[in-house]
Amino acid sequence: MSTVTPPLSYRVASVGEETADTRSFELVPVGRRLPPFSPGQFAMIYAFGVGEVPVSVSALRGRHGGLVHTVRAVGATSTALYRLHKGDIVGLRGPYGVGWDLDAAAGHDVLVIAGGIGLAPLRPVVHAVLDRPVAHGRLGVLVGARTPADLVYREEIESWSGQATVGVIVDRPLPGWRGEVGVVTALLNRFDLLPERTSALVCGPEVMIRHTARALTARGVPARRVQVSLERNMRCATGHCGHCQLGPLLLCRDGPVIAYDRAEPLLAVREL
Repeated sequence: MSTVTPPLSYRVASVGEETADTRSFELVPVGRRLPPFSPGQFAMIYAFGVGEVPVSVSALRGRHGGLVHTVRAVGATSTALYRLHKGDIVGLRGPYGVGWDLDAAAGHDVLVIAGGIGLAPLRPVVHAVLDRPVAHGRLGVLVGARTPADLVYREEIESWSGQATVGVIVDRPLPGWRGEVGVVTALLNRFDLLPERTSALVCGPEVMIRHTARALTARGVPARRVQVSLERNMRCATGHCGHCQLGPLLLCRDGPVIAYDRAEPLLAVREL
């Protein structure tokens, strides 16, 4: 008997342009609402007549009280979602997966490190820490992208700089770029890292995650306090199809967020 629940209907309440191939959508329920999401969890979003894809929630509450998801057009279904307009209807299942453990970061400095669209599932963490500054220490947000044109949430990142240590870096500059050029680990010197009281949250391409987590542990941050969000091809979101398997883990069920002390031996195995 299948445990996959049918999607609920959600309406596009607003659309925000992020980059040339990336948009953010606020989705509000047409009827019944899904249970609350936590930062780092994801939904399966169904484009009717095309298919469904997993998309992390990029804000827990938008201007209209709905969930916000950020979609990059990279395949048939994500392109269909990218082309949605205000008022269109999609199907939503969720919430799925293990999100960021902010309770484990209570009382710690929180260092958020993102690569590319990996900032999307970390954005609710930034919102949560800024909303409850007494629950944590200092906040650092370090963001890397391929080019300045690939940066998402640019205006919002600038607004965070008044309340957090913010750094942005790109692999390849474009004309007019006056910021830093290089890999995101080069920004670690921006944050006065106190390893004994720091919790780090990392999301981006897998190679970026590996290098960033190694750089953090080399500076003394315990691997158990480095949380990473891993991606695999998720199909059912319920741990039954096996498409998202990473060694003993099914990331739709056991992840996508796991501590680096658990992830490190798995990421060290080539093509696992």
